[in-house]
Amino acid sequence: MKNQIIKLFALLFIAGFVSACGNETDGDGHNHEEGEQHESHEGHGEEDGHEGHGDEEGGHEGHGDEGMGEVHLSNLKFKSLGMKVDTMPTRPISGVVEANGQLEVPPQHEATVTAIVGGNITSIKVIEGDKVSKGQVLAYLSHPDLTEIQTKYITAYNRSEYLEQEYNRQKKLYEEEVGSGKTFQETKSDYQSMKGEVKGYEAQLRQLNLKVEKIRNGDVYEQVPVVSPIDGYIEKVLIQLGQYIQPQTGMFKIVNTQHIHADLMVFEKDVYKVKEGQKVSFTVESVPGSRLTAEIYSVGKQFEQNPKAVHVHAEIEQKKEFLIPGMYINGKIHTENKAVNALPESAIIEEEGKPYIFIAEQHNEDGETEWAFKPVEIRTGVIDEGWVEINLLEPLPKGTKVAWNNAYYLISEMKKSQTSHSH
Repeated sequence: MKNQIIKLFALLFIAGFVSACGNETDGDGHNHEEGEQHESHEGHGEEDGHEGHGDEEGGHEGHGDEGMGEVHLSNLKFKSLGMKVDTMPTRPISGVVEANGQLEVPPQHEATVTAIVGGNITSIKVIEGDKVSKGQVLAYLSHPDLTEIQTKYITAYNRSEYLEQEYNRQKKLYEEEVGSGKTFQETKSDYQSMKGEVKGYEAQLRQLNLKVEKIRNGDVYEQVPVVSPIDGYIEKVLIQLGQYIQPQTGMFKIVNTQHIHADLMVFEKDVYKVKEGQKVSFTVESVPGSRLTAEIYSVGKQFEQNPKAVHVHAEIEQKKEFLIPGMYINGKIHTENKAVNALPESAIIEEEGKPYIFIAEQHNEDGETEWAFKPVEIRTGVIDEGWVEINLLEPLPKGTKVAWNNAYYLISEMKKSQTSHSH
């Protein structure tokens, strides 16, 4: 009995000890959870405080884009960067139609020199690139047929002279009713036929650039000159010494580059914008840094296919010696002019697909001048000669100054500032 009582007390003691340990464990767990909740609350408070700070910054920015922040520059930095700050300017900007093409010469200022009659080349007087004048001798050729036509002309001319005198004699006799009418008519017919034959020979000889007056006196040309039909430059020489040239065979190609012009292709969707008298600025692909201007004098009335576009011809102002027909060009046709808000291209930066400009404010910090720049989202329009049309999403207060340059630097400094602040 006594042993049972002892066992009962031992069991009660063990149960009490186990219960006490369980309560202690629960207490630790409860306190740990309270600590976690306390830390979480503190972290939440810090986060709320940070958000509140961000809202405060947003309110401080005023017209700046929300969440973008701002960048501050000392007056020394401002000057060293060459910052330009002023109110938003209004500038006349023209619409632009982009068009590509090449340099061309009108067909009336290009020539292919051919041989009127067949002959052998006896002399070549020019080479490619030579400047020539209209009527200048380019080459000489000879052939027995050339001598024959001159002798035939001399015979025909002399025969014509005789028949003219006989015609006048028979006419006088006929009018005096002494001579036969039949003889007079035969003489008249022979004279007029020979006169026509002479004129035919003279026409051929003039086409050969031979002086008929000299040939009439018995001077026969042994060589026939081939002359230039226009002023210009020798583009190609297609013959060699001793070569026999068939009639109508090309011998030289001549181009007058004084009449070189821009031949641009304008797509169907832009044709209605293009008119005669509009200005064109263009660059030559093979001449880096070239920038020339022209004025449209003709707009084609028929579409070319593949691509569907029309030819637009523009007269080049201040032609340069390096311009050669066939050079490829990239052009911009300036259409209508309108006065718009505009800034130089360097005043605009694109961030995450959105364009921004910077408004500028000047203030004093501890007696030192400081500049604050804040981004403002905009929409861009036409670009003309380095200036970009600015479309504001919200109007700026009167007198607001904006940065005219260094937008890339400002956005880079802003990002650096935001990164260092986040760390």
